[in-house]
Amino acid sequence: MRIKRTIGLACGILAAAFATALAAPAQAGPIERLFTRDTSYVPLCDSDWALATISWRFAYKEARFWASSDSITRFGEVREIAYRPWGPEYTPRRYCQVKVRVADLPRDTTVYYSIIEKGGFAGVGWGVEWCVVGWDRNLAYAPNCRAARP
Repeated sequence: MRIKRTIGLACGILAAAFATALAAPAQAGPIERLFTRDTSYVPLCDSDWALATISWRFAYKEARFWASSDSITRFGEVREIAYRPWGPEYTPRRYCQVKVRVADLPRDTTVYYSIIEKGGFAGVGWGVEWCVVGWDRNLAYAPNCRAARP
């Protein structure tokens, strides 16, 4: 009889502790904070790293998948569209647009891109998602790169 009461009491305490843990906000320790918390630092839209990444990946994609020699030959006006448009509880992201010249075409087109904190390989570093208007051949961001904007 005494064992049943002890087990019942232990289960009650465990259930209460579990309910309290679910109700209270999680507190991250100093080590966890190093790996899970956002720093809210995202490079600016005109960073050389972001523009070079877009240029290299565009040329690679065109050559590898579409057998085309198209590449971005000139960057023009860079403009920030939004920074963290959905609020501080979401992953920090900076939305941008830039005018570019692709290959030797007579007119410019627009690239919409976002720089994402912890968006690199395995969540390390920054990542860039981009779409060149008129060159979204697989319609990943269709229509007209709208899905690449906030």
